[in-house]
Amino acid sequence: MNLPFSKMHGCGNDYVCIDGFKNTVELTPAFVRKLANRHYGIGADGVVLIAPSDEADALMRMFNPDGSESNMCGNAIRCTAKYVYEAGYATQKEMKIETRSGIKPICVTVEDNQVTHAMVNMGQAAFSSDSLELNGTSHLFTRVDMGNPHAVFFCDDVDNFPVAEMGKQIEMHPAFPRRTNVEFAQITGKNKLKLRVWERGAGETLACGTGTCAAAVAAVENGFCDENTDIAVTLRGGELTICYTRDRVTMHGECIFVFNGVIAI
Repeated sequence: MNLPFSKMHGCGNDYVCIDGFKNTVELTPAFVRKLANRHYGIGADGVVLIAPSDEADALMRMFNPDGSESNMCGNAIRCTAKYVYEAGYATQKEMKIETRSGIKPICVTVEDNQVTHAMVNMGQAAFSSDSLELNGTSHLFTRVDMGNPHAVFFCDDVDNFPVAEMGKQIEMHPAFPRRTNVEFAQITGKNKLKLRVWERGAGETLACGTGTCAAAVAAVENGFCDENTDIAVTLRGGELTICYTRDRVTMHGECIFVFNGVIAI
């Protein structure tokens, strides 16, 4: 069969999006790996299935390029909201998307009938201070749960930080039995961060929505940034704006359509 898809991205975090309203497809780990492979498939940081939901405007299932399924993905959910609105599955700018981490309210920005940005209520964050032993040295970090696990580390020069080496070691560290996403953050100004992210099951990516939220939460809780204030986070693929309170975390950012295609199965 031929399977239609849409390629989309948020701050360079790119996804193969499949319309489950129109197509019936089983996303096995092997099939996901094939679709996400940048040499032998379409190529993406993840594969997103957008399907009907009994409780929301749509259901989002997001799969990492290694075939594992993620509970939540901030950049993918903005792309999902764009697709759902432009396909007519949601007729209002305010909608709800079901995820494995619950239902997320989203408000989209529309220009010339096209969604350009989305604001997502990511829900309440859970956090704690912790440390881990790595290469004989103890490292302080902040655990943050944004529906998926994150370990946030602060550094002085994130551009020259060994993200690939450290990220892989931390992701697979025994302290995280189910692995973790890892964020390396640098404070660059008043309520400003520069961030690099090592994603569980994907490696370093140009951006990560939940990781950006986690970094902002950790920055506030460690006294580097202000609560209930817009925090500008610069990633390798663009910029996201996060606002954190103890009740919720909101994320605002772009959602970009790249192209439509068909892949033979």
